Amino acid sequence: MRATLVDRRNHHLFSALLYQVATAQLSPANIAAPIRHITRDQKNLTVLLGDVSRIHLDRRTIVLADGAELDYDYLIVAAGATDSYFGHDEWRPLAPGLKSLEDALTIRRRLLLAFEQAERESDPAARRDLLTFIVVGGGPTGVELAGAIGEIAHHTLARDFDHIDSRDATIVLLEGLPRILPMFDEKLAIRAVKDLERLGVTVRTGSRVTAIDAEGVNIGADRISARTVFWAAGVAASPVTRTLGDDVALDRSGRVTVERELCVPGYPEVFVVGAAATIMTPSGIPLPGVAPVAIQTGRWAAENIGRRLRGEAYVPFRYHDRGSMATIGRNRAIADIRGVRFGGFLAWLAWAGVHIFNLIGFRNRFLVAAQWLFHYVTYYRSARLITGERDEGDRG
Repeated sequence: MRATLVDRRNHHLFSALLYQVATAQLSPANIAAPIRHITRDQKNLTVLLGDVSRIHLDRRTIVLADGAELDYDYLIVAAGATDSYFGHDEWRPLAPGLKSLEDALTIRRRLLLAFEQAERESDPAARRDLLTFIVVGGGPTGVELAGAIGEIAHHTLARDFDHIDSRDATIVLLEGLPRILPMFDEKLAIRAVKDLERLGVTVRTGSRVTAIDAEGVNIGADRISARTVFWAAGVAASPVTRTLGDDVALDRSGRVTVERELCVPGYPEVFVVGAAATIMTPSGIPLPGVAPVAIQTGRWAAENIGRRLRGEAYVPFRYHDRGSMATIGRNRAIADIRGVRFGGFLAWLAWAGVHIFNLIGFRNRFLVAAQWLFHYVTYYRSARLITGERDEGDRG
């Protein structure tokens, strides 16, 4: 049996720690590894760098952006998710999301540039706008990003500037629902709000963004002036799922509705996993698009293909929920592990251990653990580099 892996990027990415690249705590190479290096010992695997533009289910063919075509006997679509701006794609350059290393570096550049521009600004109102940071979306990504910005402003940069005090920064977390972290128990969400407030973050729930421009954000008739806005409010499946054909059912986010065995109805040789699929539990509740679901469904799809090659029947997917965690900042996190709910330092330590374990390779695990330890002792963030060319969203 031979397998072919096609990816538009040459690296595997541990996206759960992207926000730490975006906030200058980790370097990109700490959370990514080259795919060819990871799979170098798998002799029956061919790795191709390419962007899939279309999938023809009836012909059992995938088409790459350069026009090349690849035939398959079995196909696993694990294309992941992208940011959803709910029909307002014009907001994308003004409020970058956090789905790739490129996104993380864009956020890091804009975050650090805001402080540098404020240092040179003599007008108090303009300086206030430069030191106002808005994070849209109160899920785990938004909470972790807002908390990390709070740590940077109140600790990391506190003694770095001559004309501004970084602790004067205003950080606002906006959530359209009645509370943040709706996937967690309400008491844990309340605890997270208190932890964020200790880091100088203002949490506003029931606040749906209606407009974003170069000078700030509108929430209905309300207006927040800010030069820097980050997006963590919605996700959609990779656009490749929309090329599967009209007879494949998609939800409004573009996710494919799959059978319990993870295959596409009518196409038992095609599997869709992770955030690209709508996967229902036996009780009829869709699974969230999080890393544990992606890992387990990917393995299950591969095992089902192995079963079919051995002449056995597919087995329905069974998800093992090992719990949920979110970190807010230093010594601050919340966890819900099989009904056991806790927060504080113990939850933060558990979060750190789980994330180090899930990194690819000993080198990354060692470096991340060492950098976290050094940061814990000193508050120093070694990756505070402003890189890349300025773009239309870099304001100042």
